[in-house]
Amino acid sequence: MTVGSAPVVPTAGGRGRARSKRSLRRRRLIGLGALLVLLVLAVLASIAFGTKVIPLSHVWSALVAPTGTEDDIVIRSLRVPRTVLGVLVGIALGLAGALIQGHTRNPLADPGLLGVNMGAAFFVVVGIYVFGVTTLFGYVWFAFAGAMVASVAVFLLGSAGGRGGPTPVSLALAGAALSFLLSGLVSAIILIDTDTLDAYRFWNVGSLAGRDTAVAGQVVWFIVIGVLIALATAPALNTLSLGEDVARSLGQSVRRTRVLGIVAITLLAGGATAACGPIGFVGLVVPHVVRAFTGPDYRWLLPASGLLGAVLLLTADVVGRLVARPGELQVGIVLALIGAPFFIALVRRRKLVTI
Repeated sequence: MTVGSAPVVPTAGGRGRARSKRSLRRRRLIGLGALLVLLVLAVLASIAFGTKVIPLSHVWSALVAPTGTEDDIVIRSLRVPRTVLGVLVGIALGLAGALIQGHTRNPLADPGLLGVNMGAAFFVVVGIYVFGVTTLFGYVWFAFAGAMVASVAVFLLGSAGGRGGPTPVSLALAGAALSFLLSGLVSAIILIDTDTLDAYRFWNVGSLAGRDTAVAGQVVWFIVIGVLIALATAPALNTLSLGEDVARSLGQSVRRTRVLGIVAITLLAGGATAACGPIGFVGLVVPHVVRAFTGPDYRWLLPASGLLGAVLLLTADVVGRLVARPGELQVGIVLALIGAPFFIALVRRRKLVTI
């Protein structure tokens, strides 16, 4: 290549940076491809294995040529809807975790930081105690409404007194304060009414069991909209990660980015919590795992977090069904049992830095 008559020779540093970019891109593509393969395997395992032992040949026939047998009903009416919901909820929790860590620049943040879980829990308890709600269909709408109200309250409290909108610290403090308040109210209600306590425990454990296509249908559009908003704001989140002052100097609206991020987190975490109850660990640890091959670029980090979230949730659900036959362990319990040691090991091997 020449400019006029003088040749332009690439420097060694320039060639090294080009090779590094190509290597990083290849690693990201390989990582996403591996996650897609793992997700397909997790979906197949979720359909094939459960508390009832069904031969693989019967599983295949139930999917492609059902005849109305008991095995067909189990596969098509129980396991397939449960698997679909697991994929939706896993994607939602993984994405919400990556978003909340990015917006707060807190490596230990999870979607519950905005008060989503306790807001949903409080509204479910009120629905049971005041309105006599006893069905999953009713829990979903009360839980989602509670998640929305709690997120809006945290945003308003975090914005109070600040001209530039909420900051990561003010959001964390507002979320913690509101969560403590709602937790006290929930405890007060369930202590004075044992029937409410019994119903609340069923929802609060976090589970995919007993959820059919109707439950997935109630939350799917909230999650889809949340996913679209999250992916659309990835470039802005990259800029925001450089610091708010730098983002403003580059023409980025910090307030708009923060508002869109909170809306996406609320839709994703609220929809997931409404459908299955509070499920921890996924939103906390998934971003740290995928960051090992995606790096800090949210254009890659967000989709990878969603895929790994779905893989992790489905895998934990299958494990819970297999280890306690003929009963099952709820996915929230399995994630707590395997998640805590895994995250401790991750922290010991990798230094978690401020994002």
